[in-house]
Amino acid sequence: MITRCRVRARLAVLGAAAALLTALLPSRALAAEPLPPPRTVSGWLPYWDQEGAYADVLRHAAQLHTVSPFWYRTMAADRIDAHPGGGETRIIDGLHQAGIKVVPTVMETLKPGELAAVLGDPAQRATHVETLLALVRSRAYDGIDIDYESIAPTGDAEYLTVRAAYAAFAGELCGRLHALAKQCVLTVSPQTASTGRIWDYAAIGRAADRVRIMGYDLHWQGGAAGPLASPQWYEDILTRATALIPAAKLEMGLPAYGWDWVPGGRTRHVTWKEAEALRATVGAPYRLDPDSQTPHFTYEEGGAVRSVWYQDAAGVGADLPVLRRHGVRNTAIWALNFEDPQLWPVLGGV
Repeated sequence: MITRCRVRARLAVLGAAAALLTALLPSRALAAEPLPPPRTVSGWLPYWDQEGAYADVLRHAAQLHTVSPFWYRTMAADRIDAHPGGGETRIIDGLHQAGIKVVPTVMETLKPGELAAVLGDPAQRATHVETLLALVRSRAYDGIDIDYESIAPTGDAEYLTVRAAYAAFAGELCGRLHALAKQCVLTVSPQTASTGRIWDYAAIGRAADRVRIMGYDLHWQGGAAGPLASPQWYEDILTRATALIPAAKLEMGLPAYGWDWVPGGRTRHVTWKEAEALRATVGAPYRLDPDSQTPHFTYEEGGAVRSVWYQDAAGVGADLPVLRRHGVRNTAIWALNFEDPQLWPVLGGV
């Protein structure tokens, strides 16, 4: 017969063994650490490659939560024109059937000062908000994405006024969209020590559901050849952005394209697909820049040396740890059907 004393003695031995095991095993073996939330992916659908981009979306629908067809252009406070194919119901319905939200982009290429005049005048601003709301109601849209960039180079004397006007516009538009249960997405350029001052990040972060930062064109067609993005640049951008906007509201825009430069000549835009096809044609080796981890190559044409820098899955993979450190899980691709196919499994990782 086992006495209570012997039972207590055995329990004491078992307890000591369990305590020793707990000390020896890593904590994650005893209690599984929660996985971070999945990375989200949205993307812009270019109207000039609508069918190819739409097919690309359907191939990767499981990873895409929102698509922004690049369909509309603001012409005046009370006028928004559609690009070719803009508002096509077949595309909207197909995206919804795939479980993807449709948030079309409205961009503008107004003359210097025109957009600032619209946003800075309360009456014109109100008219423009109503015009945008009418657009949202015109189709089964889930919201709208505002990509207004002509105000970015505003001069020193006016930029604070223009900055406040855009913030007021954002607050008014987003408030009205939320009353309709629609999403308000604002696309902006990065803020660094020398760029992006036109955006009041704190104000637009309070107003919007998502703030998309265009994390590309570190080097662009108007400047010298170089990488479109880099981990160091993303570190600077996100250190500033996450101090003013909740990380959950941020979407980091990732490039799926590149530029083909020549000194003193015309810079050409290339998608990842075009850049890789060109590299194969000219027989250039694949190589990554050690600092930015982005691919680049050179080739000769007409007696001149051209330099191509572009982004692929390897380059994006080098940037993602920066996003992770800053708690930014949301990404946006410029643009769909431009990208390296290996980008999708990279974005699908934790």
